[in-house]
Amino acid sequence: MVNENIKEIPVGIADLKVVRTPNRLITLGLGSCVGVCLYDPTTHTAGLLHLMLPDSTKFSQVTKKAKFADLGIQELISLMKKNGAITSKLIAKLVGGAQMFSGMDDKLTMNIGKRNVEKTREILKSLSISVAAQDVGGNKGRTMIVDATNGKVYIRTLGKQQKVI
Repeated sequence: MVNENIKEIPVGIADLKVVRTPNRLITLGLGSCVGVCLYDPTTHTAGLLHLMLPDSTKFSQVTKKAKFADLGIQELISLMKKNGAITSKLIAKLVGGAQMFSGMDDKLTMNIGKRNVEKTREILKSLSISVAAQDVGGNKGRTMIVDATNGKVYIRTLGKQQKVI
């Protein structure tokens, strides 16, 4: 039986959203992009950021903070606090960061997926937010669903059984 009170809120590329229980967040197309889930288990508040690039300082004009790890994570934390989350209680889960152009020279692809994951971990560590679980790397895109009720993250990867972290 499907609970019609549960809303599944889509999070686009270079976007972020926050929900409270019983709702869910979903983002599609996590290739080299990274999905950053932040969850407060005490308030059942979940946030999801779909970032594309590690570092905004390489660009002269930034119109969307959620596009970048260095700005998007801070923006997500701010929005979560506005929705009742307690910063010291936040835990993170990471999905994505794939190398979508396998077989190509790393110099050509700049290994953006790996750099996205590394920068994300670096920022979270500097904010004392632990990474509780992750499904990163590889060479396949993923769909990520975050459940605000329990903090579980469901991952769908083409050709694989759904995974829960």
